Amino acid sequence: MQTPLPLARRDVIAQRLAGGTAVVAATLAQEFDVSEDAIRRDLRALAAEGRCRRVYGGALPVTPQTQPMFARIDEARGRKEALARRAAESIRPGELLFLDAGSTNLALTEYLPEDQELTIATNAIDIAGAVLRRPDLRLIMIGGSVDTTVGGSVDTAAVQAVAQLNIDRCFLGACAVHAERGIGAALHADALFKRVLMDATQRCVVLAMNAKLGARAPHRSCTLADVDLLVVEHDAPTALTRPLAAAGATLAIAAPAA
Repeated sequence: MQTPLPLARRDVIAQRLAGGTAVVAATLAQEFDVSEDAIRRDLRALAAEGRCRRVYGGALPVTPQTQPMFARIDEARGRKEALARRAAESIRPGELLFLDAGSTNLALTEYLPEDQELTIATNAIDIAGAVLRRPDLRLIMIGGSVDTTVGGSVDTAAVQAVAQLNIDRCFLGACAVHAERGIGAALHADALFKRVLMDATQRCVVLAMNAKLGARAPHRSCTLADVDLLVVEHDAPTALTRPLAAAGATLAIAAPAA
């Protein structure tokens, strides 16, 4: 076939990924009569835009649960802020808080109480940057190799570091919230990190958008009984919240988004 211009080729690849088709670099190189290096450059560019997830030899389509952190930050900002305002009401002076990686927990940084001697620990780059802009907050950064999908570190180094903390209140990230299956994570490494995080904390708070209620994820971070407070949106469907309450969840209802 006639070799298309790089941007046109990239658009074709993006359309296939958007349609749910995984792509293989070697196959694309043969189809478009270009080098595998050229295809890998295309895939890197698409991954940087949050349009695919790179894997060895090619790329996978992005699902809502595997969308990179940077691509989720501006989605439904007002609703996330409403959840954050409600969740911040649970914080007590002098606590060591852990803000797990996640765009909703990033919104929480804007509503942390002022001048209450709070210490914030996090494994997320964006959350750490937001905390640094608050001179009244102390920051503990959990480091390691950064997973771009998670938006933070969940590797062995991060697991070992968080296991040494005595956390008063953890704001746990969630890909899914299910009455029977518990709090779900899309990635295995992230779920393992969250389990260690749960062992290190006294209280756990989860902020959940409507789309996560009743959803399923391949890996379980913890059971619903492990969550002390589940903050949901003001218009969360009763059909979704009733099973969560019946399973023992303590629900807090956020105000409508501004």
